[in-house]
Amino acid sequence: MKYARIDGINKPISRLLQGSIPLSPDDRDGNFRLLDACFENGFNAVDTAHSYGAGFNDTEIGAWIKSRGIRDEVVILAKGAHPENGIADRVRPEYIRSDLAESLERLQTDYVELFLLHRDSREYPVGEIVDVLHEAKEAGQIGLYGGSNWLGDRVKAANDYAAANGKTPFKVSSPQFSVAEMVKPAWEGCTSVSGEGGEADRAYYNEKGMSLFTWSSLAGGFMTGKFTRENRDSFTEYWDTNPIEAYAYESNFQRLDRVIELAADKNLSPAQISVAYVLSSNPRYHAIVASWEVEQVPDNAAASDIQLSAEEIAWLELKTEEKPS
Repeated sequence: MKYARIDGINKPISRLLQGSIPLSPDDRDGNFRLLDACFENGFNAVDTAHSYGAGFNDTEIGAWIKSRGIRDEVVILAKGAHPENGIADRVRPEYIRSDLAESLERLQTDYVELFLLHRDSREYPVGEIVDVLHEAKEAGQIGLYGGSNWLGDRVKAANDYAAANGKTPFKVSSPQFSVAEMVKPAWEGCTSVSGEGGEADRAYYNEKGMSLFTWSSLAGGFMTGKFTRENRDSFTEYWDTNPIEAYAYESNFQRLDRVIELAADKNLSPAQISVAYVLSSNPRYHAIVASWEVEQVPDNAAASDIQLSAEEIAWLELKTEEKPS
């Protein structure tokens, strides 16, 4: 497993984070086995959110960390201000405060290393958002903060306000990023920095030295090869139709063709190549992955050690025609 350092967090952070979505409300033993396997394979960072499982995911991660006595060894990425309980826009100081407080209680900790706003509210004054996050940081509840599904212009506005008012700026961001471009938002309010459309935001983050914690590196499973041109109309389950609507377009099938070909050349899986693409694109990029089974964990962890060349990345992005030798 590869690790990175981020100024402001006093421990290394694995380049891969285990997402909490696979945790089951009916199987604590199984959940703990999965999280144990991740930790044993080098994942020292976990991703959770106030809205996941109506709080169950926070609670389960907190119980696991406490039972293993590893709080000082684990990095928690928590998120808040997602639409909940019929309230579409919760990017407001009162919800940010309450979501953070509730997540800390569920996680059985008094701080999280990373706290991200799960959505943005583009019409709301960014200064008030920065103020409440800075307040929580000063209180020791947050190590670093940023936005998940925030566009670069709003991150810049937040950081311009922070600089002008003596506040801590956003240090991290969490957009979608994968070989596949997100043609349609996977969910309302989601943002992506994939492809040509994300180049400006990626350039801004790179210029400012910001770290990205990217979600859906496999484009909802599209980059595993599960979906083909021939079978894409045969799926009916939500977790299948969602990535089809977001990613199943000819340009992405062409990218998938190349991922599959490169994986075969290297005796790897398409999923490993897809994760390696994210991590190889920038040393400050982390990928949030969802190992659903203990058996998947070692292969996912191994992907962090695969380095793709700039030429291979350009070829996967359809920027060049000739496959690198």
